[in-house]
Amino acid sequence: MLKVVRYTAVVLIAIVLALVGRFTLLQPETSPPSPGGPFTLVDGQGKTVTDQDFRGRWMLVYFGYTYCPDVCPTGLQTISQALQLLPSAKAEKVQPLFISVDPQRDTPEAVGAYVQAFDPSMIGLTGTEEQVAAAAKAYRVYYRKAPESGRTADDYLVDHSAMTWLMGPDGRYVTWFAHGLSAEEMAAGLARLL
Repeated sequence: MLKVVRYTAVVLIAIVLALVGRFTLLQPETSPPSPGGPFTLVDGQGKTVTDQDFRGRWMLVYFGYTYCPDVCPTGLQTISQALQLLPSAKAEKVQPLFISVDPQRDTPEAVGAYVQAFDPSMIGLTGTEEQVAAAAKAYRVYYRKAPESGRTADDYLVDHSAMTWLMGPDGRYVTWFAHGLSAEEMAAGLARLL
């Protein structure tokens, strides 16, 4: 009698495991959402812009801040040089965007002037704390004010992700370029994708 109970229990467990496995395998594979999404920010002229304003153009999106001592200038210089290396017909399809992660100090005028030092076609964007946080979340960008990095309340660093997102003319994510990539490598990647 004990053997029958054990045998029945083993068979029932095997059936349950088989059913669980079958239903698990039939579930669609889910992947995390791609970076990108809607944003509403303010450009260097104080005009409100949204992601929809750039439809029909490729976007190179970089998050940083104007007080950034080295990472941001390097990243923006790479974007500018990569666009200069592209044939003009391809470069004209691309809108480089710089989105500030430091809305406390980065006014619309400040980001507008800052990006012009790198590329005249680049648009600098900023917004309220909430607008910047929403844009950063959509693009899966990390940022935070570095604790005790400055001597005064307005003298601080901001830790942030340092990559460049390429978004297609439909606003959807295409790929990303790592910080430290050369302008030639970025240009080659863009030339293949545009």
